[in-house]
Amino acid sequence: MRHPVRYAVLVCAALALAACSATADERDGRAPTVPGGVTAQAGSATSVHVMWEASADDKGVTGYEVLQRGARVKAVPGEKHMTDVDGLAPATAYSFTVRARDAAGNLSAPSAPVAVTTPAPTPADHGPPTAPGALRGRADGSRAVTLSWRRATDDVGVTSYDIYQEDVRIHSVSGSATGARVTGLRPGTVYTFTVRARDAADNSSPDSDPVDLTTAPAPGAPASTAPTELSARYGEAAGVPTVELSWRPPDTGGPVTSYQLFLDGRFTTTIVFGAGPPPGRASYTLTVAAEKPGTRYSVKLRARLPDGTWGDLSAQRTVVIGGRGATS
Repeated sequence: MRHPVRYAVLVCAALALAACSATADERDGRAPTVPGGVTAQAGSATSVHVMWEASADDKGVTGYEVLQRGARVKAVPGEKHMTDVDGLAPATAYSFTVRARDAAGNLSAPSAPVAVTTPAPTPADHGPPTAPGALRGRADGSRAVTLSWRRATDDVGVTSYDIYQEDVRIHSVSGSATGARVTGLRPGTVYTFTVRARDAADNSSPDSDPVDLTTAPAPGAPASTAPTELSARYGEAAGVPTVELSWRPPDTGGPVTSYQLFLDGRFTTTIVFGAGPPPGRASYTLTVAAEKPGTRYSVKLRARLPDGTWGDLSAQRTVVIGGRGATS
């Protein structure tokens, strides 16, 4: 007579073995494609900024490794396509490659090597460069923009320009460049770009004035509902630091009576115009914590639409306590 408990155990074991066999058969054995478009730019006498284009994989890329003459020097998650390699020797030639990794641990072949030489040290260079001037830009379709600016000056020399999107560095180019193309953007989205100059001593300039660029919407997508022409300035009320905001309401087909305000990427308060929105531009003064001079605050907002939903976020502005704020 067959024992029912023992039989059940054997059946479960057989099913588990079959499942393991199926998993083994379906295991990801294909490596990601080789990263392309690898560049290496010396950011200072002791650092290099390495960038590359995304790899493709049938299951998904989970990370990238940066190698210096075959030895891994940096590892980053799959959503990042750039990194800084620090602790290098001044006036030294280096060669970097990049490879992709997937969830199964498969590694792509290394990219083609890119050579870069760090500049000589400049111990007497203690002052930062001036801010790049006249930042301009245009959207190139729905996923890229092209930026240009006027050269910064430095007592020794500018080694690189860093492009920031909402206070996050997303690209770097040579100190001899006066423009850059930024790719991998989303359709129908407002982006705020600034540029900083950097010298061989790793001193960074103040931000350039910002430029707002909106990528083309995807076919059939609705028009943007983001507030426009946002300006933000540092101020004081009774000795307390404030951020003075002004913007143009979006065209929503009806009055906009409330907005959500975000400070440093986090929801802070809801602005409500009780008796109805003011005509023309709207304004609001935000009181912030009493911080030391040089503290940075980033602000953006979105409108409540007539149907009760929240619209698209505006461009971002950054204000420096005790200094000038970013304006539109």
